[in-house]
Order: sequence, then structure tokens, then C-alpha cells
Amino acid sequence: MTGFKTADLYDEFGEQLQVCMPGLSDFGGRRAFTGPVETVRCHNDNSRVRECVSQPGQGRVLVVDGGGSLHCALLGDLLAQKAVDNGWAGIVINGCIRDAADIAAMPLGVKALATIPRKSVRRDRGETGVPVSFLGVDFSPGDRLYADEDGVVVLSRQTS
Repeated sequence: MTGFKTADLYDEFGEQLQVCMPGLSDFGGRRAFTGPVETVRCHNDNSRVRECVSQPGQGRVLVVDGGGSLHCALLGDLLAQKAVDNGWAGIVINGCIRDAADIAAMPLGVKALATIPRKSVRRDRGETGVPVSFLGVDFSPGDRLYADEDGVVVLSRQTS
């Protein structure tokens, strides 16, 4: 779907949509993006993020639950570029990014809580393909995520 607006989607689908509470900011070069959800759960370790963006994205959106940690960045310019090169539509992070100016110039949707210059330590920890929850939304692989300047909404694959 192109040319969508999350506000219009909410008007159409109402409570069938989950709506993220405010808190995410736009950092990518694309303000509006949509795609099927893929998930990562990690804490101050972006090993699984690297693993995912290194695979074909096929227009998916990577949803990363970093536990809301503001300690370090889970995405930087190198991983964001991998996501672009591999066809990811966007990345939504319950945590931080770094290299914000470079990411802003990339054709990738990126929403996160904040920026911080500290990189994560890779300990090969975390999970992929698991349900994650943050900002009032339960994200599961295969759900459909829509994001724009007004926020993020999710249509569960069970209702779509």
C-alpha cells in the first residue's frame, strides 16, 4: 500500500489497529513506510539486529525491542546501510540509534526513542521471530506495520 496515512487507517479500521503510544522519533530518510513485521528482542546487544538486516528484507519492517534502554545504540549507519542494501522498508526500535545524520540521508524508515553515540557490545545474545511488546502494542512476526509522521499502527495478521 502506498500513499497511506496512519490517521486515515485508524479512521477505517478503528480498534482493529493497535496504536503505538507517543515516544518514537523519526530518524530515517523515509518518514512513511509499511511492511510485514519481523522481530528482535535484545538488551544492549545488537547481534540479532545485524543478523536480520544482513538477510533479504523483502520489504519487511524490523521491530526491535531493546527494552527501552538508553544506554547504547542498537542501530548505526553501517547496519542501516545493510538494511537499505537488503531491501528492508524500515526499522522501529524501542531503544537508541547513532549516526543519525547519515541515517537521515538513507532511503529507510527509522523510528527510535533517541540517539546516543555509544555503540552496543556484541555478545551474540537476543532472540528473533518472537512476539515483543512496547509502547502499548504487541508486535508479532507477520503483522502489518504502518508508520508515518503521525505515528505507528499495527494490523495483526489474525485480523488482516
